[in-house]
Amino acid sequence: MSNLQTIVLGGGCFWCTEAVFKEVRGVTDVESGYSNGETERPSYEQVCTGRTGHNEVVKLTYDPAQVSLRQLLEVFFVVHDPTQLNGQGNDIGTQYRSGIYYTTPEQKQVADDMIREMGQDKLFGRPIVTEVVAMANYWPAEPYHQDFFEKNPTQGYCMAVAAPKVAKFRKTFAELTRR
Repeated sequence: MSNLQTIVLGGGCFWCTEAVFKEVRGVTDVESGYSNGETERPSYEQVCTGRTGHNEVVKLTYDPAQVSLRQLLEVFFVVHDPTQLNGQGNDIGTQYRSGIYYTTPEQKQVADDMIREMGQDKLFGRPIVTEVVAMANYWPAEPYHQDFFEKNPTQGYCMAVAAPKVAKFRKTFAELTRR
């Protein structure tokens, strides 16, 4: 019997984050969505205003027998900038903040430990601003956002931002790829 777990990660635009984690061995499902805001059933347009409190996120379902939470978080910290407050690159706003939204106390502990270790090692040269809070008020994004990179690889944003993140993942974490 499988012991699948779920965690929600915010690392900027969900198209990019989803594209990376769909390639990780042991991740059984990746869903783009909105988390940790106040609005019930927010739309993409509402979230983009930055007034709902939601973050663009991906909900990962994974098999810890194939990939550990620590490995998933290592990928997460490599493919986005955890030191940029309320944004990623040119995507600016609280809806693009760096966040780990845990579903178990053990996930919180692993995330807190990793952030503390990276801070002590001054890994990024600047303070890590990733929030670590319990997942709350999660809603799936609209169907057209699901598998966006896969369905639109030549779209401008995908070519300029998502494709390089996927390439970086493949190069840095070859042992974790599905291929």
